Parts: sequence; C-alpha cells; structure tokens
Amino acid sequence: MKTLPSLLAALALLAPLLVAQPARAADDAPETERVQVATPYIELRTGPGRGYPVFHVAERRQWVVIELRRTDWYRVRVEGARSAAGEAVVGWVPREQLATTLTEAGTGKSFRDLVVDDYLSRRMEMGASWGRFEKEPTLKVWGAWRLSDTLAAEVSFGQVQGLYAGSSWWSMGLTSEPWSHQRLSPHFGIGVGRFRNAPNLSLVNAEATDANQAQMQLGLRWYFTRRFVGRLDYTRTTAFIADERNTEYRAFTAGLSFFF
Repeated sequence: MKTLPSLLAALALLAPLLVAQPARAADDAPETERVQVATPYIELRTGPGRGYPVFHVAERRQWVVIELRRTDWYRVRVEGARSAAGEAVVGWVPREQLATTLTEAGTGKSFRDLVVDDYLSRRMEMGASWGRFEKEPTLKVWGAWRLSDTLAAEVSFGQVQGLYAGSSWWSMGLTSEPWSHQRLSPHFGIGVGRFRNAPNLSLVNAEATDANQAQMQLGLRWYFTRRFVGRLDYTRTTAFIADERNTEYRAFTAGLSFFF
C-alpha cells in the first residue's frame, strides 16, 4: 500500500513535467510598444524577478520599447543605449514601474488584468485534496495538462487509511470543463487505473485486492487569487475484483491546486 510519503514523491515526479513546458500565458507575443520614462528612472534587471541584479538604469525622458511579457515582468529595450560590447541594452522591468511611463500620445500606460488572463490561458496544474472515501479519511494528489480550453488530461494518486484496511489507487483520464472561462465552473471527468486494498493482518480470512478500476468524477472549481484554485470533487470508483464481481466506492474531497 502506498504511504503518504510515496504519494508526495509521486507528485514530485510530476513537477518536472509541469515545469518543463511553459504556460501559454507566460510569454506573450512581442508588444513592441514605445513608452517614455516619466519618473526619475526605472531599473532594468537581467531576468524577470527581483532576485536578478539591476544592471542598467533608464532615466527620465528616455524611450524604452516593450518587447515581451512574462507574468508581471516585461522585457524592454532602451532606445539609443548600448552596452560596453556595443549591443542594445535589453532588460526586465516589473509592471509597477512601467505603469508610471507615458505612451507616445502623452498618456499614462495602462495594463490589462494579468492575473485573470493567466488563469484563463493556464496550461498545467497540480494540487492536493482531502476528504472522505466512503467513511474513511483520504488524501489525493493530481497533475493535469490542458489539451484545449475545455479538455484536460489528468493523473491522480490517492490513499485511504481505514480502521480495518488501507487502500491506495492511481488513475489517468480526461476532464471536461465546458465553462472554463468563468471563475466558478463545474467539471466532469472519467478515468481508468488500479485499485489496491490491504486488510489488517489481524483480520481472519482477510484477502488483499489488486484490481483494475474505472472512475467517474463531478466537481466544481473556483479561481480565487493569483495562481491558486479551490476544487470540490465527488468521485465514484468501480473496482473490477473478478469477472462477475465489482465493488463500488464513493468519495468526497476538497482541496487546493496551483497552475502554470
């Protein structure tokens, strides 16, 4: 039977797959818009984050060209500026600094709501949830890859620690989210996998179960802040114990996921 550490290890194995593929919203198409520095200066960093060092300062009245966006950071090129090697000066500036610049029309630069846009164009997601499997406590972790705006492939792992037996399972399948553009939206899923049940050794005539399974899932997702999504699930699992014997289980879980 899988233990909690093994479940978390399985989730960790999914992380490189999720990180290896950039989210569609992470790098938008070049905007190539010119803006003028209106404050005493703005700072250019070597990468999109405050952990990267400042290597250049664009002063008041200088023009910079916005080339690319990555979440709340923008890659800009300073017009007329050259490095010691004779190359154009290109660096990263946070959104709040660019919000103080002026457009060519002399008006303040405005930005769209990046947070909601990133959610609507999310590609990868991973999370964990807790709840009840029949009447026993259960933990589930999952990772998902969106194939389209309304369809995603999902892999999940679960563990149930009962009083007389312990169970574990894994499943892979498809999840449909017809209203994925809304912050609160239902989803539906189906999947197949394996189900294992290990009774306590103290039980008389106890037999372990290792069988194929099928799952049907109904749920509700709620995007509430930054890169985090709340999730409620009702799952019905059918374990195919033998040719003429199936066992059904029901589970209710609530959890939290984050997306890329």
